[in-house]
Amino acid sequence: MNPSRPRALIAEDEPLLAAALRQELTRAWPALEVVATVGDGLSAVQQALALRPDVLFFDIRMPGQTGLDAAVELADAWPADAPFPALVFATAYDQYAVQAFDAQAVDYLLKPIEARRLARTVAKVQDLLAQRHANATPTSAATPPELEATMAQLRALLQTPGLGAPPAPQPAQTAQPAQPAARLSVIQASHGSQIHMVPVADVVYFEAADKYVRVLTTEREYLIRTALKELIEQLDPQEFWQVHRSTLVRATHIATVTRDEAGKQHITLRGRPERLPVSRLYAHLFKAM
Repeated sequence: MNPSRPRALIAEDEPLLAAALRQELTRAWPALEVVATVGDGLSAVQQALALRPDVLFFDIRMPGQTGLDAAVELADAWPADAPFPALVFATAYDQYAVQAFDAQAVDYLLKPIEARRLARTVAKVQDLLAQRHANATPTSAATPPELEATMAQLRALLQTPGLGAPPAPQPAQTAQPAQPAARLSVIQASHGSQIHMVPVADVVYFEAADKYVRVLTTEREYLIRTALKELIEQLDPQEFWQVHRSTLVRATHIATVTRDEAGKQHITLRGRPERLPVSRLYAHLFKAM
């Protein structure tokens, strides 16, 4: 295999669309080698870490994990000594979602894939890879500003309502402007035949675990079925900080933040014994004043 030949990974859960994209890429970019085609977000992360392609074509909607969530997980796990791949999202969304990609300078392809639009994307990615090659040195590692720019783009996209989830059905009548979710003051957590009323003021952190969310106070743990994404919309972002895709922590209960030899951050808590990891996506929260 020619080591200088650019390599790509396609993550698309519809085989016909994946085959069509691969065929169009053969025409638009003959030098590109598609090293893997997968159909779900988990496989996309695993294969990308194993193969380290130069370009990722991620479908936004995939079973189990969206393309956006897969990109976030991959960015957190990506080795610090390698440039993060160029990201291209494939989407069938409306103009509102497209504007979100445009605002963050993230390239995208609208389904069905059009040859002319793909050619523009290929030119953009080729230019990016050429710049990286020109700036590379034998001992160079991933450029921190470039990686941080990718993280900032992904953080902003995560805040776009509905991006990566199936579009909500539109009512027949004219829709009213969406109202912000009311702030939670009490968590209702069932346990056997009892329902515990847990004041939000007592919660130290929330952690997603399988089909549940763990609710941790200084004294007890509760389980609720409300998704973490739904909780985020009902909590004050100044009080609860997201430090990982699966963890929300009350800021006033964060005691210390430490960085290990691998550069990973962990926090210790007031009132709890756990050390919680901080993902690369949210490391920007902890800067010395």
